[in-house]
Amino acid sequence: MSDLTNRQVVLRRRPTGLVQPDDTELIEAPVPELAEGEALVRTTYIGIDAAVRTWLDDQPGYLPPVQLGEPIRAAGVAEVVATRCDAYAVGDVVTTLSDFQQFQVVRDDLFTTMIPGVVDQLAMLSVYGSTGATAYFGMTDIGKPQAGETVVVSAAAGATGSLAGQIAKIHGARVVGIAGGPDKCRAVVEEFGFDSCIDYKAGDVPAQLKEHCPKRVDVFFDNVGGPILDAVLGRLAQGGRIALRGVISSYLTGEHPGPKNYTNLLARCGTMSGFNTLNNWGRFDEAFAHLKQWEAEGKLVHREHVHDGLEHAVEALNGLFTGANIGKTVVKVSEPSA
Repeated sequence: MSDLTNRQVVLRRRPTGLVQPDDTELIEAPVPELAEGEALVRTTYIGIDAAVRTWLDDQPGYLPPVQLGEPIRAAGVAEVVATRCDAYAVGDVVTTLSDFQQFQVVRDDLFTTMIPGVVDQLAMLSVYGSTGATAYFGMTDIGKPQAGETVVVSAAAGATGSLAGQIAKIHGARVVGIAGGPDKCRAVVEEFGFDSCIDYKAGDVPAQLKEHCPKRVDVFFDNVGGPILDAVLGRLAQGGRIALRGVISSYLTGEHPGPKNYTNLLARCGTMSGFNTLNNWGRFDEAFAHLKQWEAEGKLVHREHVHDGLEHAVEALNGLFTGANIGKTVVKVSEPSA
């Protein structure tokens, strides 16, 4: 592989708040020779998730933090260009932890997945990767929406939230989104099929929850945490279920104040549970089978916000925290051949 050069965005400094230009550097590095059991993939698209920002802090989590000098970690779609691994053939398309880089060495492990039957590489990120699995497991395992119940989803215009709400609709629930600004709320209702949407930027979220959820909230799929979580806890129905998927409201600060209304879990006999999609690795086929069926039936739609070029990866990441995206934020690294 000595004739190939790998472009990478590496971490140079721990960011404070949004990632600044001097926090990262775009470099060129050699592509390593493959060992037995390894394959080389060329990244076509990188998926940008809020969790990427948490990996840049020197804090423990379900994955270790990115170290200074390392490429920034992110999920992506890639094509196999060389292989010494029986699990992959040249030309295979996989989802993997591809990092912010053009080439990646992969192995036959839980971080790299082939998804047969899916030719839309963007859909592999926005539906048939960790995003779709997160929406599926969080909503079906923890939320367990029933016909006629009221489900609320925060960050409803985002990749995971938009899918989670649609899954609740498929199960017969009435679904209310929470998003920032009229454009996002319009997309949540008109494009993703929610019944209504609360604009948290318009103020007084508790009052809007009372208006949009007159029978209270049976299920809350939370991507945000902070004051939004507190407001929904205050509107929880008897036996309400809360699936904690993320706390994007405090990823930039690292401060996670506890909700004041948590006692409603006691008063309403409610439950609140966090989850990690990787713990359901053995059930990904189940999730993708349902998602494929729903998409084929026209019950599930997805949208991508594509940035063209690896040099725009940090800009794309910051956009998650400035409200620039609707649907899945993606960086196009190279032209797909499949």
